[in-house]
Amino acid sequence: YQRRVREIKIFVIHSLVMQAGILKKFRVFKTLNRKKLANTQIYTLTKFANTRYTTVAQRERVEPKTEVLKDEKALMEEISGFCDDELTPTKVMHELDKHIIGQYEAKRAVAVALRNRIRRHKLKTNLSQEIIPKNILMVGPTGVGKTEVARRMAKLANAPFVKVEATKYTEVGFRGRDVDSIIQDLVDAGIQLMRENEINARKAEIEEKVNERLIDALIGDTADSNVQEFKSLLKDGSLEDIQIDIDISPKEGVVIGRVGNEPYTQGQIHFEDPNVLGVIQGLKQYSTFKMPHKKKRMKLKEARPFIMEEETNKFLAQENLIHKALKAVENDGIVFIDEIDKICGSGYQHHADASTEGVQRDLLPLIEGTIVATKQGNIDTAKILFIASGAFHRSKPSDLLAELLGRLPIRVELQALEEKDLLRILTETENNQIRQQRALLKTEYIDVQFTKEATEKISSIAHEINVTVENIGARRLHTVIEVLMEDINFHCEEYKGKSIIIDEDFVAAKLRLLKEKADLRQFIL
Repeated sequence: YQRRVREIKIFVIHSLVMQAGILKKFRVFKTLNRKKLANTQIYTLTKFANTRYTTVAQRERVEPKTEVLKDEKALMEEISGFCDDELTPTKVMHELDKHIIGQYEAKRAVAVALRNRIRRHKLKTNLSQEIIPKNILMVGPTGVGKTEVARRMAKLANAPFVKVEATKYTEVGFRGRDVDSIIQDLVDAGIQLMRENEINARKAEIEEKVNERLIDALIGDTADSNVQEFKSLLKDGSLEDIQIDIDISPKEGVVIGRVGNEPYTQGQIHFEDPNVLGVIQGLKQYSTFKMPHKKKRMKLKEARPFIMEEETNKFLAQENLIHKALKAVENDGIVFIDEIDKICGSGYQHHADASTEGVQRDLLPLIEGTIVATKQGNIDTAKILFIASGAFHRSKPSDLLAELLGRLPIRVELQALEEKDLLRILTETENNQIRQQRALLKTEYIDVQFTKEATEKISSIAHEINVTVENIGARRLHTVIEVLMEDINFHCEEYKGKSIIIDEDFVAAKLRLLKEKADLRQFIL
């Protein structure tokens, strides 16, 4: 601010001095000595400069403020609502911390991406259509939580999610699956998600209808006075092993062909060619007919799933589910592409590979935004969030096509797990491996306790094997825990009703052979 004041004063003084007419004002001071005249000139010019500066400062301060106010009003007109405090980035981070240790940058990136989706839904259509998700590239070794971060994020958002392997796709025109099938898998996941949501919303109504049918199969047309008694018995679970006769309706839809590896059933296939439509109508006429209901005798607990499925289909309209699923996929879908480093072209190759650069070229329009035709309808992929990941051991992210890298603007690096990270995974995460083992053996009336020293020893051995043999991250804990608990799991009848303490000596004795095998691996060519 002070620098700006000095600059304006110097500019004004210079401009006034350059004007010869300004010196006429000082002719009355000719009788004064030069020093006094100079001081008077400086005073007068400074006074003029202050006046000019006030005018410039007012203009510079007021005009931008007016522009800001105008822009603020325009922005408010584009907002249709405000975000709530349900899934703020800090809350998403807190939820992810329950399952994933470390990897702060990756969790931060997906938390912001999830919140930006919620923000976009609060904007009006004109502006929201211009906002596209910032796709993410995760770089890090195997077993550090890349897939788990994306999967937990999709679960928190209750969004359609699909995980695919980049290596199973080939370029269009070659034998194998093309990348457009990713969107079909995402639509199928979206339909299943919408179905589960609708079932949870109408669970009480569906269960009431199921119980009514089960009671009808039990007592038939008997007096109404017995209905309440049977309802209470049914609720208590006392009738689960009683044999009943139920009508089982056949599943609708006859497979009439295949496209690639996907079966197409009557009611799912859509063609616009009149000749093909005629063939389909002929197939429907000759090969599709109403299958008769089958009467089958089974236990009540076995009949319940069949009746539950029939009553659920009556409550849920398939067309409505598909419409909701397509909308959810377009606006909230998440695609996780794993092993993207395996489709990097090698520098020594002088020919195109249908499974590497060809797949990258096919991914470009999919990630950028294009219309993909699925069995249920067309999908615009512009708003789908793509998260790609790879270890990049033998390659680097720059080996990908520059166009593909540009479509993955956010890059986060995940760090390899240290011994302390493995210990935290083993003890601090929700439903960790130790908790799972204890719960499984509890069903056999076996109480297992792990000491602190034992968990530290397990994480130490797991980290040592990762360093000496091959680093597979947190997955090494699965191997170590299974070897440690193998004898107890196999001879469970001998330990029934007993309490077992797993201490450091027990871990060292059980994992000694595993560690010796790991040491020998380094000498094998």
